[in-house]
Amino acid sequence: MSEKLSYEEFIRKAIISLRKEGYKGIHSVYSGFNNAFRKYFNDENPVEITNRLAREGKVVVRPVRGGVMLYLPEEVPSARNTADEALKKMGIYE
Repeated sequence: MSEKLSYEEFIRKAIISLRKEGYKGIHSVYSGFNNAFRKYFNDENPVEITNRLAREGKVVVRPVRGGVMLYLPEEVPSARNTADEALKKMGIYE
């Protein structure tokens, strides 16, 4: 087997390989990422590592139901302002 990937390399490869068509990120649980990470890195905690890399700006982590979404920093979708969207739909805000 070739040399083991770094945490950052593994996560980048996972995001690119596991995301569904039309999506920029992956769900940490539903994509199988957490289990794959634990298996590849001998039961290390994926939450600790992804949070550390997020603090370093190497990955973007956004909380969602059932886990988090993981994104590459250069591909993260902009945060929507749902309050503005709701007010526009109500005809109160332009």
